[in-house]
Amino acid sequence: MSAQGGTRAVIAALLANLGIAVTKFVAYLLTSSSSMLAESIHSVADSGNQALLLLGGKRARRAATAQHPFGYGRERYVYAFIVAIVLFSVGGLFALYEAWHKWSEPHGITNWQWVPVTVLLVAIVLESLSFRTAIKESNLIRGRESWSRFIRRSKAPELPVVLLEDFGALVGLVFALIGVGMTLITGDGRWDAAGTAMIGLLLVTIAIVLAVETKSLLLGEGAEPAEVAAIERAVTGGPEVEGIIHMKTLYLGPEELLVAVKVAVARCETAEEVARGIDAVEERIRAAVPVARVIYVEPDIYQAQAGPSETAGQPGS
Repeated sequence: MSAQGGTRAVIAALLANLGIAVTKFVAYLLTSSSSMLAESIHSVADSGNQALLLLGGKRARRAATAQHPFGYGRERYVYAFIVAIVLFSVGGLFALYEAWHKWSEPHGITNWQWVPVTVLLVAIVLESLSFRTAIKESNLIRGRESWSRFIRRSKAPELPVVLLEDFGALVGLVFALIGVGMTLITGDGRWDAAGTAMIGLLLVTIAIVLAVETKSLLLGEGAEPAEVAAIERAVTGGPEVEGIIHMKTLYLGPEELLVAVKVAVARCETAEEVARGIDAVEERIRAAVPVARVIYVEPDIYQAQAGPSETAGQPGS
């Protein structure tokens, strides 16, 4: 669900940004507005970012190999991190440089004065449609989570990236509209430069947020508390296991969770009984948490703590 929804949102954003980038750049050529140039580069960067997300999703579907036995699911995180770098450098830093340049040499908009306002208004409509698609697809998997928590905790990077990019694009268009509008009213090009600077600061902020969240996914995140609780109930939900000694989880990709659990089994069980019990535990885990696709269950003998000087209470070897 999240992969398909993320792809639809990315494609919608890509189509919108390609059309917007062309119109913004034409408006810049006609008016020499720095806000329009910053917005043009912003849309070009966003289009490239969405292409990177689509490429990352395609490469992540490659089959596992001997060198990469757990597959390539995390490649989606790698490309999402590259997106953050592109947004920071190509989008944010370029806009800040252009703002400084325009502030140093301000000039008003004297030609085709109606063009930038028209282009910005049309861009706001197109970006709103793209943003609506991202919100619709996110709501299918967000549940009752707040938007901030969804962006921070989502294991699929595409939807949070598109949400933040579209939100940043809409706010940036408003900044550009204010800068261009005040420049047209006052004839002072520094308003245009100020709008450009606000766009740059906004993009840098969004890029930093994306980089921090994607870095956490690259380092490796475990299952959410609700998923951990469901797995624990599944492990102990039958007579095969006396208890959980310890358990670790790790997301190998947005839709693939690794579960490694050491369980306590009865001393009197035969190897055949233990094997059947492990199979039953694995089946219950997959039923409770479908993304738990790689499961390792290690049986062990666990003794209750008997005293401070005794070694009981430690798992067997």
